[in-house]
Amino acid sequence: MDAPDLTTLDDRQYEQLAVSHAHPKYRDADTWQLLTSPQHIERTRAVLANVHQRTAATLRRRKTEREAFQQECHARGDAGKQDWFATRPEYERWRRGAAGFHQMVQQAIAEIGKLQKAHNRASNHRNHDDSRETLRKLSIAVQRHQAAHAKTGTIAAQEDYELWQLLDQLTVPCGPGQEQTTLRTMLDFYWTDVDVVTDTDKAREAAEKTMRRAPAGRSAAYTGVPRARHVGNEKDLAG
Repeated sequence: MDAPDLTTLDDRQYEQLAVSHAHPKYRDADTWQLLTSPQHIERTRAVLANVHQRTAATLRRRKTEREAFQQECHARGDAGKQDWFATRPEYERWRRGAAGFHQMVQQAIAEIGKLQKAHNRASNHRNHDDSRETLRKLSIAVQRHQAAHAKTGTIAAQEDYELWQLLDQLTVPCGPGQEQTTLRTMLDFYWTDVDVVTDTDKAREAAEKTMRRAPAGRSAAYTGVPRARHVGNEKDLAG
């Protein structure tokens, strides 16, 4: 059985298709996968929820009617009681069938709810990865901007220093414990390649650290080429 094009179905057709696949035993795997895909799962859930509400309303209405009929039959004495018991088997068959259908739809809605949560988690994970990658690229650009100023010894404005300091102020969760880690640390240990820091690099690292704290207009006193990856030689790679 080929999965239908759900976008061509009107509400009634879509409802009939969803209901016919509510029970796992009667599902076409491809059609059910399409009904519960991220593109259609919200509509499928809404359709089945509407069916579930209608069935519940019908069950309540028929129960009320049955209770009123019972009172009427008892008021008519023995003849009325005979009518009551004569109609009881038919009502009970209907009630069991309607209740079973109601429960089946309810279970399908619960299943769809779990699938929808899984879709949302996957979507959030993708968005998180995309945002983290964007932040990584931005952090590298800021780091390179700072390194370029330190290397050329050009005068940096206060806005430049404030931009560079963001690498030490902004944090992201990292590791199994999701500890908040600065962007500069992420650059040092996770987002850029690691190489050995030599003794010659120490002066450059000190210059970079000073540049992050320096006010604008004093760049001549803070010249040098920074090592953006290992500020302060935290990895103790010298030697």
